[in-house]
Amino acid sequence: MFLGIDLGTGSCKALLLKSDGTILAEASEAYSVQAPRPGWAESDPLDWWQAVGRAVRAVVNRRAAEIRAIGLSGQMHGVVLADARGTPLYPTILWADGRAVAELEALHKLSPAQRQRLANPPVVGMAAPSLLWLKRHQPKLYQAARWALQPKDWLRLRLTKEAASEPSDASGTLLYDLQADSWAWDVIEALELHPGLLPPLIPSSQIAGTLHQEAARHLGLLEGIPVAAGAADTAAALLGSGLQVGEAQLTVGTGAQITVLLAEPKVDPTLRTHLYRAALPGQWYAMAAMQNAGLALEWVRALLGLSWEQAYQEAQTAPAGCEGLVFLPYLTGERTPHLDPLARGVWAGLGRHHQRSHLMRAALEGVAFSLREGLEALGEVIPPHAPLRMAGGGTAHPFWQQMLADVLERPLIVNPVRSASARGAAMLGALALQIPIQNPSPLPANTLPSGADYRAGYLRFKKLYNRLTDWFKAR
Repeated sequence: MFLGIDLGTGSCKALLLKSDGTILAEASEAYSVQAPRPGWAESDPLDWWQAVGRAVRAVVNRRAAEIRAIGLSGQMHGVVLADARGTPLYPTILWADGRAVAELEALHKLSPAQRQRLANPPVVGMAAPSLLWLKRHQPKLYQAARWALQPKDWLRLRLTKEAASEPSDASGTLLYDLQADSWAWDVIEALELHPGLLPPLIPSSQIAGTLHQEAARHLGLLEGIPVAAGAADTAAALLGSGLQVGEAQLTVGTGAQITVLLAEPKVDPTLRTHLYRAALPGQWYAMAAMQNAGLALEWVRALLGLSWEQAYQEAQTAPAGCEGLVFLPYLTGERTPHLDPLARGVWAGLGRHHQRSHLMRAALEGVAFSLREGLEALGEVIPPHAPLRMAGGGTAHPFWQQMLADVLERPLIVNPVRSASARGAAMLGALALQIPIQNPSPLPANTLPSGADYRAGYLRFKKLYNRLTDWFKAR
């Protein structure tokens, strides 16, 4: 059997996968995300290490001798500044971090040809601006560092004592040339970053090292187990859920992504959406990335003092459109389509007739409208009216599923695979030993647009953001 470890933003998952594709066991362990200043988002990698140990021990139990390989997946874009042994020198700057706004200027000054080869918009939270921030504000630590690693690559260093990365995570750093499939050395030079901080690149399904004695003891495993390079969480999820070229997936978690798997790279000429390498060779995926999905809904739910079941129940008692109430969910700025780190959350149109139920429903509608903007930004890479597979923990409730289908005007398919990123990680471990794992057959669409008209609310939503952009900048 094969062990998949998914290092998420707020928790890690461990999963045991049998050779026939059956998930035998899975476990999750949470850890905290700190915000020492407004707009910052950090984690302590040593918290990850302890959580991974607990999660792996929970699923392995007495099966340690049966684990043939380990695969990894993890949250994208973060930067772990570490010494040669993997000891963190500074808290990890996460994808949701907004501190490096000033550092984006250096990326905007790159030549048009360089930016097209990066194939992604310059946004805060990605590795390049975060590294520039560290160089400017923590120069001694920057000079002392041996590695600047993506989260799952740091975890692999702790497991194997070998540093490496792979294309799916590297392509999300703004330091990777999508055309050449290598680090963008000319961009790194133009940004005056130290090229030696970046590890060598190997394929996602290649063995990157073996589990060393200390790590094996921590995880309750045997020394010497092969560890695959792994993949970024979204790339691993596409593999683990069995997405085929041309198919699209909607993932709702802390953030949200709409992705479509491609057989050739198609760069968005406007650079509003993203293009990354997939987990398998010869595949890419286009993505609309929205930062504020479950993150914003969890904030509203807690603010209103509701359980999740109460939140959905109360929201259903308010009418569609919330009688003029509109919610912008941009608590941490936004990526697709606005590329605006200064945007913030707003309820607009409040009247005395509005109740708590209106506030909750408006939040759900606001997140759904932001997903509609992301879908539209992807344009022709997604076939018209094609269904979307649903993944992630934030798509489970039928009322929410129906609202998403109505707003997006697309049929939705519930993904039969739980913990798709962890499953994809385990599959990469199997592929490292040249053992293919079969995916479940796709299901027919089970949530169809009902004809509920959200178009007027969607237009109000778009107009509200456009009218507030100057106010966001002047805060």
